[in-house]
Amino acid sequence: MSQQSKIRLNAVDRIVAFLSPAAGVRRLAARNVLNQYEAAKPSRLRKGAKDHRPPNAQVQQGALALRGLARNLEQNHDIARGALRTLVNNVVGPNGIGIEPQPRRKNGQIHEEYATALRKAYRDWQQNPEVTQKHHWNKVQRLVAKTWLRDGECFAQRLIGAVPLLDHATLVPYSLELIEPDLIPLDHHDVGRRIRQGVESNTWGKPTAYWAYKDYPGETYSSRSYELKRIDATRMHHIASLDRIGQMRGVSEFASVITRLEDIKDYEESERVAAKVAASLTAYVKKGSPEDFSAPGADGEDKGPRELHFAPGMIIDSLGAGEEIGMIDSNRPNPNLVTFRQGQLRAVAAGLGGSYSSIARDYSGTYSSQRQELVEQWTHYAVLCDEFVGQFVQPVWKDFVLAANLSGVVPMPRDVDPETMDDALFVGQSMPWIDPYKEAQAWHMLVQDGFASEVEVMRKRGANPRDVLEQILTHREECKKKGLVFGSDYGNSKSTPPAPASTPPDEEEEKEE
Repeated sequence: MSQQSKIRLNAVDRIVAFLSPAAGVRRLAARNVLNQYEAAKPSRLRKGAKDHRPPNAQVQQGALALRGLARNLEQNHDIARGALRTLVNNVVGPNGIGIEPQPRRKNGQIHEEYATALRKAYRDWQQNPEVTQKHHWNKVQRLVAKTWLRDGECFAQRLIGAVPLLDHATLVPYSLELIEPDLIPLDHHDVGRRIRQGVESNTWGKPTAYWAYKDYPGETYSSRSYELKRIDATRMHHIASLDRIGQMRGVSEFASVITRLEDIKDYEESERVAAKVAASLTAYVKKGSPEDFSAPGADGEDKGPRELHFAPGMIIDSLGAGEEIGMIDSNRPNPNLVTFRQGQLRAVAAGLGGSYSSIARDYSGTYSSQRQELVEQWTHYAVLCDEFVGQFVQPVWKDFVLAANLSGVVPMPRDVDPETMDDALFVGQSMPWIDPYKEAQAWHMLVQDGFASEVEVMRKRGANPRDVLEQILTHREECKKKGLVFGSDYGNSKSTPPAPASTPPDEEEEKEE
């Protein structure tokens, strides 16, 4: 009651309290609650900008402009291009998302023969997975991830089986047609057919079809650039950055940092120009009192501009009475530039969810600080990787297994559980080691004490355990054939090293002779 008494009663409050004290108390309590949310009340110092637009209306007004700004920054700003590359490399990496088939028999065991056949066909398909046959599978993943993060979304049409004029160029007849978001027009609407922003949906909001241009808009060689075709949703993969429930189209991940990146670019350009001006030596002759000036031609001669030549260690003795030489100092370079740039880049890294050290290329911190930063940021990379796998890589793998089965290239065995035929383990990028020696020692202790497995260590290092085991087996078989013995063959056991290989019979005969 002491807190409520601080609220000043107006005339209406007094009237309500006089007529009904209980209603007056409730009115006073409600006003007290409203007063707690000061951030909701606009003031002279705080404008309180709000946005109550529906999600699709918000995207309609800003997504296209943000897409163009993000593309311009990638093309012309080194920091923005490096930040985008950092995100893509940490989400997809140089080898793409690894896939380990996990089909299971009806008794629950993994069907090794079927998994091996899928891996073999998959390696062949990775060479030409898309219709232009210009990019291998790892490059396709990086292109899709870059388009998704920069533009906010990316599309891919799935083409299975015989398609007119299309050569799959792989054993499994399955190809992808990569589509930029420009080809799905944001301004294509049809209320009668429930089409909004180029996406046709049912009453529950589930996409049923996409309307796409037949060629890239504005292409001068094409006469059908603005002709639309309907693509059924079952034939389209759509990966998008969706921030709100009910949102149809994606928005660039750079939306919240574009202004800051442009400010950094403009500020650095101004400082570069100022530094170039400062590098140009500029001097002036300062005269004394007005009587030291002589009018041109007063002594019968027309005096033109004077030229003073500078050289190291020279002495100027040609100055007139009251004259002295002054230098123009622009106070450049600015000593605060580095501090300002670091602060802005930290804000950019926070907005993008990337690592400041990687975006700014600043690795001046200690081992502990860099590892803490990497551990925290890696969670964001893992989230992006999960979205990328769930929206693109996993659906593509399901299509591949289906196409391999229907085409007869890799038919599903009868003893495989049909519900598990496309099960797989998707392996993303692993967190890199800052200090390999310390990391290796830690993992070695965990494996020895039974808190981790060798397979987990291999995957943390970004390797495929199956490939590693096959390489080790092949290497050791070759070593045995050549009689080579390594310390790793008997490990840390106290057993004696294996005896050297016996001398070949032909060499023994040569020794006896």
